[in-house]
Amino acid sequence: MSDLETKVAAHYETAALLETIKGGLLEAGVDPEAPQPADLKGVDEFHLGGLEATEAFLDPLSITSDLHVLDIGSGIGGTARFLNQRYGARVTGVDLTPAFVDVASELNRMAGICDGIEFRHGSALDLPVADGTFDMATMLHVGMNIADKQTLFREASRALKPGGRFALFDLMTKDGQPFDFPVPWASEPAGSHVVPPEAYRSAASSVGLTQVGDVDRSDFGVAFFKRVMAAPGAPPPVGLHLIMGPLAQAKYGNVARAILDGRIAPWEMVFRKD
Repeated sequence: MSDLETKVAAHYETAALLETIKGGLLEAGVDPEAPQPADLKGVDEFHLGGLEATEAFLDPLSITSDLHVLDIGSGIGGTARFLNQRYGARVTGVDLTPAFVDVASELNRMAGICDGIEFRHGSALDLPVADGTFDMATMLHVGMNIADKQTLFREASRALKPGGRFALFDLMTKDGQPFDFPVPWASEPAGSHVVPPEAYRSAASSVGLTQVGDVDRSDFGVAFFKRVMAAPGAPPPVGLHLIMGPLAQAKYGNVARAILDGRIAPWEMVFRKD
């Protein structure tokens, strides 16, 4: 891995993550050795808007059980489980952080999901998959950690079959103004590569991908954080703070302010390999 990738992986490493999640499940009254997939939603939807955003992003894409989907930056497996359980798709998840890959696989075992999902350790810039393997690639809140957007898109395109789609949901800059750190994806500016939507479109075009979807989700992001901030209180037993660690409150607060101030925004894009 490059120095940047090593730092990114280290940023997401959380000591005893699996045991921490099991503790949260126990506190929530769930058998920590046999949770249902729904019991994990509080912790495995590691992106703005959680399950609500996942459904709004993926449901319109007509994903079916005959598709093989590559989830780039699969984390602890939330999107892969959603794709598999909701649509019946076969999913291969790739993540840079070894602990996430291990935890994702173990959570699947605990939840009784034995078929249809595989997790691999690897970089989005050098995907450990064969050419032309997948009908679709997904990426949720991963591009913010990747400086080389062109190689990211080249690798996604390489992995897709002709006609395959690359669907992503990332945070992007709105006005180019700086925001405070830490944030969920980076402890300091050197680890953050949030760029304008035009940079994604340019990277896609440079590798021959055609854009077929483009949705600015600023209003959703603002409404989400206003709703969250209107209902303060202790976090739920199973929540994203378990992944974000002791600085979770600061990370969450900084990204909330950047969204509410219009400095960054969630954005959905879909590209097709012709």
